[in-house]
This record gives sequence, C-alpha cells and structure tokens, in this order.
Amino acid sequence: MALAISDELLATFIPIVVYWIYSAFYMSFGSFDNYRLHSKNLVSKANVIKNVLFQQTIQSTLAIVLYRVIGNEGGGASKSQSNSITVMAGQFIIAMFVSDTWQYFMHRYFHHNKFLYRHFHSHHHKLVVPYAFGAIYNHPLEAFVFDIIGGALSYSISGMSPRTSMYFFSFATIKSVDDHCGVWLPGNLFHIFFNNNSAYHDVHHYLYGGKYNFSQPFFVMWDRIMGTYMPYSLEKRAEGGFEAKTY
Repeated sequence: MALAISDELLATFIPIVVYWIYSAFYMSFGSFDNYRLHSKNLVSKANVIKNVLFQQTIQSTLAIVLYRVIGNEGGGASKSQSNSITVMAGQFIIAMFVSDTWQYFMHRYFHHNKFLYRHFHSHHHKLVVPYAFGAIYNHPLEAFVFDIIGGALSYSISGMSPRTSMYFFSFATIKSVDDHCGVWLPGNLFHIFFNNNSAYHDVHHYLYGGKYNFSQPFFVMWDRIMGTYMPYSLEKRAEGGFEAKTY
C-alpha cells in the first residue's frame, strides 16, 4: 500500500514539476524573437502564473482523490506485466486516443456554445499569444472538464497503473507546454513527429482561427474527420520570427 500511495503522489506531482522545468527551458535562453510566431497578447504574465498555480493546486488535490477512487493496479496483471514496455505502449496509445477524443469534442463545444465560450473558454483565449507556462491558463470549470475528467477517462479506460500514468501525464504535459510555447525552434522533435504542434495550435489562437484546429494535444485526426482542419504554411516575417499563413 505504501508503494501504491508513493506512485500516486509521484503521478500527481511529477507532471507539475515537469510543467515548470520545461517552461523554464523556453525562458532560459533569452529572446526567441527570431523564432516567435506572433507578438501581441491580452493578459499579463503575472496573472497567468497566478492562474496556473491555482489550477495546479486544485488539480493535484482532485488527482490524489481520483487515484484512490479509480484504483488501477495494472488492471489485475502482475507488476512486471503492467510495467512491460509492450503493455505500457499500448496503454499510452489508448490514453492518447481517449484524451484527443475528449479534448476535441469538449473544446469544440466550448467554442460553439456562446454561453460557455463567453463565460469560460474565452478566459484561455485572452492568451492570444500562447507561451510555455500559460499552457493551462484556463477558467477553473474548464480545467475541471478538460483536464481532470479527460485525464481520469484516459487513466481508467487505458487501465494504466499510477506509475505508468506518471510517465504518460508527464509526456502529455511536455507536449501541451510545447504546443503553447509560441515559437518554432529548428530541430524540435514535436514538430517532426506531430502535425499538432505550436504552429498548428497558434492558428487556433488567432482571432480568426477559433472555428478551426480544435484538436489537442496529440493528433489532428478529429479536425480532419470533422471538417475543422485549417492548413497553413510558415513564412518568415521581415521584422523577425515566423507567421503561420492559412489557406
């Protein structure tokens, strides 16, 4: 039992630590103006930090409770089986699909429902220019629907153990932070292996892009299937940085 509790605590708090470490990566090298995708915003960084810390406090508390309620100790398999690479890979794929499905349809609904957008999701879109540590800058209700419920579904349906979920949610955190970093760095592996990346999500954050590119955080399949995919090309701006031109 002590080990299970330890795994649950690690799975709860390691992704939070990863969030700030990876965000610090994008802030530790000074200006990224030569790689920035665009350059205006509607909310201060101080307010973003306060909001994110509040979200993480609430989410970590709820996560500990949910781990105890849902359980999942490898779905009844032995510890060696539940921690095998093959089993973990399968659970990752299932969790990624579940997460993408939940996030797409909730995200799209929060845009199309005027009440939900005006009172809740517009909070996130004050961050016209996404940057790394603002990845989970959301209204608390939206954070509960998107992240807590979505995370619980991914965890329970995939059958992963708390230890495996630590790896999955840390990876998902890094991916979400990278998608909101607001820059296009050469050699970024997320840009190489995922079509859903910082430029793709920046298009959604543009003032005219709110009807497209709802998919997050891994793939773009639901946008393609549901007809909300907006293609783009990256072009260098004369004043520095890049611009995602839609067509």
